[in-house]
Amino acid sequence: MQRILFLTGRLAEPALRATLERLAPGRFGWEVRQPGVQVAALMTADLIRRRLASPQGFDWVMVPGRCRGDLDALSADLGLPVRRGPEELADLPEYFGDKTHGTRSRDLSRYSVKIFAEIVDAPRLGMAAIVRRARALAADGADVIDLGCLPETPFPHLEEAVAELKRLGHAVSVDSHDEAELKRATRCGADYLLSLTEHTLDIADEGAAVPVLIPARRGSYASLARAVRAMQRRGRPFLADPILEPIHFGLADSLYRYRRLRRQFPDVAILMGVGNVTELTDADTSGINALLFGLASELGIDAVLATSVSGHACAAVREADLARRLMHAAREAGALPRGFGGGLMTVHDKRPWPQTLEEIRAVAARVRDPSFRIQTSAEGVHVFNRDGFWSAADPYQVFPHLGLAHDGAHAFYMGVEMARAEIAWRLGKRYVQDAPLEWRVADLRCRAGKEETCR
Repeated sequence: MQRILFLTGRLAEPALRATLERLAPGRFGWEVRQPGVQVAALMTADLIRRRLASPQGFDWVMVPGRCRGDLDALSADLGLPVRRGPEELADLPEYFGDKTHGTRSRDLSRYSVKIFAEIVDAPRLGMAAIVRRARALAADGADVIDLGCLPETPFPHLEEAVAELKRLGHAVSVDSHDEAELKRATRCGADYLLSLTEHTLDIADEGAAVPVLIPARRGSYASLARAVRAMQRRGRPFLADPILEPIHFGLADSLYRYRRLRRQFPDVAILMGVGNVTELTDADTSGINALLFGLASELGIDAVLATSVSGHACAAVREADLARRLMHAAREAGALPRGFGGGLMTVHDKRPWPQTLEEIRAVAARVRDPSFRIQTSAEGVHVFNRDGFWSAADPYQVFPHLGLAHDGAHAFYMGVEMARAEIAWRLGKRYVQDAPLEWRVADLRCRAGKEETCR
């Protein structure tokens, strides 16, 4: 068994020891040391280097998750690996693969679903606006930029838009019900056409664009199947889309058509447009995308068309990017989509309160300085220092007891932190003093590839 040295602060030491006594037997040997700091989060690599003699008899050292500094350099100085643990002690069992928490590999670098992201009003936008939208969608994870055409709305700069987006390195699709626009699109070099029916397949012969096939009559599986067979006879690549319908307007039947298509044509590439559900349902899109991409994973869907038109769907494309990665990882592991990172849980956390009220009171009893600590439990928001312990669901009930009426800077700080704590408590989110609340993929700063923000 490995032997691990755990470093922590004075206040967290009793709780850490209690956790290790439950967790470690049969897994690893351990020892706890605290290098003279009261709060574990204040530990730095330089402080450890100064205060910790070269440890003997250990395989590696674990430092608190918020420990700052260069751990590679510290590892070299100490002569054994130094690793950051989780930010919260309550997450330590999960870190060590406690089966009760279902920890899995969190490699989200791979995916199997391509994302088409639509600029829904492209004819009304100038070239600069189209390019800006395309760059933002690509940053959110889109693989293909879809230029959405509008009924009875001229698109004189269609060719220019396709050429410019391709010059910038984007794959481009054009989405139109107008046969003339689709012909223009494939002739000018678009990569995909959305959409052709069994009656308009000849448009595919106008250029090299890959067509997406849809039923000639909405809901007609037979029409789509005929179009699929016709394209198979031509020997040309294509995608097929039975059309996902909105809730109460045929959603269940449309899901059956996707299942039927996959069973009848196991090798055909399938596209699913998810906007009819994400855009037309008043619910947070992160959860909807999780479910839809779970279905896509089971059905072997090859591509998804996503939109972000409604204000509540503004993060739909980056949610789609994360959802496809999460579902791919879970499928490859033969596992439920749990424990692969909580990036799609934007409102609630699985374990919002890492400590009970009794545990928080026990920590508060050991505090001997005037600095205020703020923590949350299922019972509410708790503020404490050496002079007292105050609890409330509303920060206004606590503030008069803090004696900050004449200290504007400190009052501002405590107001911000208590507001964050209240928001977290009411939503069931994890609160950490001096850290922003984690909104994960819903955070407007989140972009594809920035795992620390999104996932």
